[in-house]
Amino acid sequence: MSLEKVIFGFFVLLAATLNFGFFIGDIDDPTLHNKYELFAAVVVNLIATVLKFGDRTQIGAVHLATSLVADLQLIAATLVWTWATQISATGLDGESMASVVSLSGGALMANIVSVILLVIETVSFQRR
Repeated sequence: MSLEKVIFGFFVLLAATLNFGFFIGDIDDPTLHNKYELFAAVVVNLIATVLKFGDRTQIGAVHLATSLVADLQLIAATLVWTWATQISATGLDGESMASVVSLSGGALMANIVSVILLVIETVSFQRR
């Protein structure tokens, strides 16, 4: 068993589950979406992205692409949340929250693709 593969798989799955935990719930209800969970999803996704930089294979390139998409969408969600709570006169209303949750949903989709790639890569691995 490779410790490197375990750590890689751990962060890929943790990124997806944290993102799912934030995403789940009514799209426009801020009480159902925790800002700390969004922060954790951003941090873990960034860690997963860094771990994907070393792989020079084609599947590694797609892994990296999915991580970059998830990072971009989660950072955008964080910016919308920050704008709504710190700058906007209306605060974190249903419309702003729907935008945050929709962006995290796009990141979740990218994370799901990454998990599927991880499973495919694991299943197709042949011992030498």
